[in-house]
Order: sequence, then C-alpha cells, then structure tokens
Amino acid sequence: MNVFQRFEDRIRSILGAVAAREGWTVTADLLERVIAEPPRDPAHGDVATNAALALSKPLALKPRDLASLIAAELRADPDVTAVEVAGPGFINLRLSDAFWAAELRAILCAGDRYGRAEAASGQAVNVEFVSANPTGPMHVGHCRGAVVGDVIASMLEATGDQVTREYYINDAGGQIDMLARSVFLRYREALGEEIGEIPRGLYPGDYLKPVGEALRDEFADGLLHRAEPDWMPLVKERAIAAMMAMIKADLAALGVRHDVFFSERSLTSGGEDKVAAVVEVLRAKGLIYTGTLPPPKGQLPDDWEDREQTLFRATEFGDDIDRPLMKSDGSYTYFASDIAYHYDKFLRGFTDMIDVWGADHSGYIKRLRAAVTAMSDGKATLEVQICQLVKLFRGGEPVKMSKRSGDLVTLREVVDEVGRSAVRFMMLFRKADAPLDFDFQVVTEKSKDNPVFYVQYAHARTASVRRQAGEEVPDVDLSPSALAAARLELLTDEGERALVRQMADWPRLLEAAARSREPHRIAYYLHELASTFHAHWNRGKELPQLRFIKPEDLEVSRARLALVTALGAVLRDGLGILGVEAPDEMH
Repeated sequence: MNVFQRFEDRIRSILGAVAAREGWTVTADLLERVIAEPPRDPAHGDVATNAALALSKPLALKPRDLASLIAAELRADPDVTAVEVAGPGFINLRLSDAFWAAELRAILCAGDRYGRAEAASGQAVNVEFVSANPTGPMHVGHCRGAVVGDVIASMLEATGDQVTREYYINDAGGQIDMLARSVFLRYREALGEEIGEIPRGLYPGDYLKPVGEALRDEFADGLLHRAEPDWMPLVKERAIAAMMAMIKADLAALGVRHDVFFSERSLTSGGEDKVAAVVEVLRAKGLIYTGTLPPPKGQLPDDWEDREQTLFRATEFGDDIDRPLMKSDGSYTYFASDIAYHYDKFLRGFTDMIDVWGADHSGYIKRLRAAVTAMSDGKATLEVQICQLVKLFRGGEPVKMSKRSGDLVTLREVVDEVGRSAVRFMMLFRKADAPLDFDFQVVTEKSKDNPVFYVQYAHARTASVRRQAGEEVPDVDLSPSALAAARLELLTDEGERALVRQMADWPRLLEAAARSREPHRIAYYLHELASTFHAHWNRGKELPQLRFIKPEDLEVSRARLALVTALGAVLRDGLGILGVEAPDEMH
C-alpha cells in the first residue's frame, strides 16, 4: 500500500470516528470520495486531502468547518508534524522526518520491487497490440503501438494482473492475395525473368526478393506452369511465414514479445467456422436481422449498393448505426471476423480486453465495443488505446517514408541507428493519443535536451557514487540491508528530502499509470526524478557539505549512500517497466 493510500485510510478512519461522535451518517460510498495525494505545490506540504470538500455537502456542513474538525484529529497522528486548512477546505499535511526515513528503509528493503504487487493475484487481461498486416517489415508507425502495448502489459503485471500479450495476424483477405502475387512476381524474377516496374497495387519492396528466391530454391520453375488458383495457396503460405518471421525479428530488436500469435485464417479453417458460430450466438439473442442501411453522408462511393444485408443491431449498444456482417458475395465482413476473434478471447477466459490501435482505426471503436458487450452479455469489456502518428525528423528536417512504394523507414533501421532504449523511451515521452515528433539527432545527443540520456545518466550517476564509495570509504557496507540500518534522520537537506518524497510517490504513480493505461506517466515521472537528482548533484559541486561521500563523517556518508542506492533502485525499476536499459556507465 502506498503512502497516500495509507493516509486515505487514516483520514477515512478519522471521519468514521468523528461521525460516530457527532451522530452523522457517513456511508462507505461517501468515504470512497476521500482522496490523499501530493499537493500540486510541494511548498504546501507532503500530503493533501479533499476530505472536507468531498463530505461537506452530504453532511450539510461548511467545508472549512469540517476541515477544522478533521485537522484537529490529524494533529494527533505521530507521523504528522503540521496540518493546515487551505483555500475552500483542502487539508495539507507535513510528515515527520522519521516517517520519511522509514519509507526510505522500505525502498531499500524492497529494491527493484518497491511499489510492485507481491504476487499476480489480479484479473486475467488480454492485451492485443501491433497486429500489423503481414505484408512487409515493421515501420516506425507500428513501433509506437508496439512499445505502448508492451509497456501497458508490463505495468499491469507490475501491479498484479495476469497478462497475455497477443498479436492478431491479419492473414486473410485481399491484402494477402496481393502479397502472394507480389511474391510470385519476385519468384519469376529469381528465375531470371525481367519483370520491369512493379504493377500498381502490388508490394514493390525489395524485402520480398528473398522470398521469391526461396520459392525458386524449393520449386525450381515448377510453379510457372500452374494456374493462379493452384500456386496461390502454396505461395501465400510461404509468404505469410516469411513476413511473420521478419515481423517477429523486428519486434525482438525492439524488445517486444508476444505470448500468443492468433491467425485470422484459423477462424474459418480446420473444418470449423467460428465466424458463423458467433453470428448464430448473436442471432439467438435477437441481435441479427436482414435490412437496409441509409446511404453514407456526403458523396456516395461508386460501389455503394442499396440492398438488403445481414446486420448486427449495434445501435442497441451505443453505436451510431447497425453494422453489416456479410458482403454482397456472401463472404464475411472484416467486422464479423473481428467479432469472432474477440468472442474467441472471451471463450478463452478473458473478460478484460485491451486493444492498441493506430489512429486510422478510431472510427471502429464503437462498433467493436458494442459487439463485445453483446456477445458476452455485458460480462466482457473492451478498452481501445489509440496511438497517433509518428513523424520522423533529422535535425528538424522531415524524413519521408511510404510503405506502398517500398521507400520506407523501417522499425529495424530506427532501432539500429539510435538503439532500442532511445526508441522505446521516446515513443513513450508523449501521451499516446497525441502526435509524436521523433528526431534522430535529438535522441542521440548526450545532453539534458535528450530525455532518455538524461534519465539514464541519473542512474549511471547513482552507480558512480557507489563505485566511488568503494574507493573512498571501503569500510562502509553498501548492501541495501546494511544501508537500511543507517541513521537516515541525518538526511535533513531539502534536496535530500525532496528526493525521498519523490521516490515514495513511485508506487502511487505506477498504480495510476496502470489503471489509466498511460505509460507516458512513468516516462514523465522518471524524467522529473532525474531532474531533481541532477539538481541536487550540482548543488553538491557548489556546496561541499552536501556531497554524498564524506570520508570524515561515515554516518552521514551511510545515510546519503542509502539515499543514492534507493534512488538507483527506483530508476532501475521504472526504466525496466519501460523496457529501457539502466546503465551503470555512460560513454
């Protein structure tokens, strides 16, 4: 339980006692409104609570009057040194040095596990992310969703959920036919045929040449004399396998792994039609009918038909219109396949589903949420996290990319140039639903303007202090357990106290980031913590009495080494959740 949850519990207990004494009725629902959190301005104290504001109206009391009653009780708490009623009724608390010393000991004892759940006891959660069409290498647009999804999964694991990372392979449909035709063209090229310019609509990238060469090595010229319906399944199978091997290698370079790779084709193969099955499930619920839809607003598409269709009653679950499940040729729509896929997740025991999509799919959210609610009778929920576009720059100049033309900047090229850690951190250093500018020059600079360098340098500095301590005060035991026994009350400088307070906020921040599915919060927190540490370090250069190692005063040295060791653990844990390296040295 984090510091602020502990004070929430204490304040709620006080409210219960005061209510019993005063004859008030205070329900559990009312008490749930009480929040304890860091004040916006650290100068106002260590903990702020809205208790009086949350309960004054239901109790028919003036907020400041109720705040004064609560404050009087809080002043008796041995961990509280000052209580102030501020503004319309906020209560600000200052906590004792002994309290913060105890929390620092807790960090040292927990190490890299500080703030994490002791065991996976939470929900089984399915996080599906990336799920790019297997038609080519991963590009930088896929990169952001890959990192965001991976870190959402890591945050949930750190806070106790049982997470399955999943990739949905879109290996059915027209784009796979185009892939197979593109590969067959490269197969002909590998046999020595001059193929000329790649026809419009096919995939022109050179990454398909090795696939064509592999077909030549396997079949010689045996496929040339077969009709397309004959060679298509063979080529398609090998093309998908080659593309997925490439995609998995790209993801591995980024440090992303998946537990499950689910094939869209498996929904209608092996003698089982899972799409038809889920349509019948919805039909049995009275949610499928035959009808017509109004024409789309604006100019009508050339292929629009005013005809009867098999429709899902999506509007009953919050969507704008009902949605078609069958095409005019009798085949299923993509939407029908997506319903079947999510129904399969539900049958596998996942009632909590999180999908990470690109911004171009945002219009699809309502209909799929409606379908998940309908097919599970409200037992399952679908959350969709949208990742906006990434724009590449080099020294402020745009870097062009176009997957269809084959002239693209691949994920692997970005990772190879700037490193996995830089890519992952920068993909998270902005909220996922906001556009991101990624500048190759900035992320390779060794300066405070490069956020990932700034945070990693802070960790490297903690390791440097410990190495220096081994040389200058060799008699000091640097193990966390030994440092936890140091006289931590000697950490009286405001810079030292600020670092302890910020570290103590890590469990609350981690839990909030996991609950809101916002990994950028961790990146921001680490950057702010690093900034506080670098500022304190610089003060030590100007004020020798603040230096971490004082050979003439071993007790102070032990206390400050305890601080630095705890800081390294929190930085290392946060970077670890982001999948970013925490180096002991920076070169």
